[in-house]
Amino acid sequence: MLSSFALSSSAGHAPRLHRRAFFTLAGGGLLVAIAGCGTVRTAGEGGGASSSASGLVGKIRSSAELPAMAPDSQLEQAALQQARYMAAAGRMEHTTGWGKDFASRVSDNGIEGAAAENIAQGRMDLARLFDMWMNSPPHRRNMLDPRFTRFGLAYVADAKRPDWRYWALVMGK
Repeated sequence: MLSSFALSSSAGHAPRLHRRAFFTLAGGGLLVAIAGCGTVRTAGEGGGASSSASGLVGKIRSSAELPAMAPDSQLEQAALQQARYMAAAGRMEHTTGWGKDFASRVSDNGIEGAAAENIAQGRMDLARLFDMWMNSPPHRRNMLDPRFTRFGLAYVADAKRPDWRYWALVMGK
């Protein structure tokens, strides 16, 4: 499955304070435990996949007489966040369950200007992944957009199906 998205631009109160501190700490511990549950769901992560895909992305771009895009750690971080979310949720979508859309995620990662995202899920290696994206007009359009000079690619494997990956590719200026 594939999906693409593009975006342009006092003493009497002391016991109460102790109880409040206890509940604050306990609540924080609960949040850490809940956050840990999402991490357990993901078996493998492919942060660093950008470097592995650099040659393939360069070949795709040069075939369209476009300059290569350079791997970028900032864009890769945004891609990895999306891949983690999709793997934890067990579904593919551009908007995370926390109410953040692609534009918010890009902005939160300090990415400015035009940006686009391609996502996919399934059993595939890099060659098949990029072949699928190139054979889909919206994904192809994102990858061949001449405004983009950088990219970040990441995947997260599903804990229940380690051969099943959630992929995210974020491109920007």
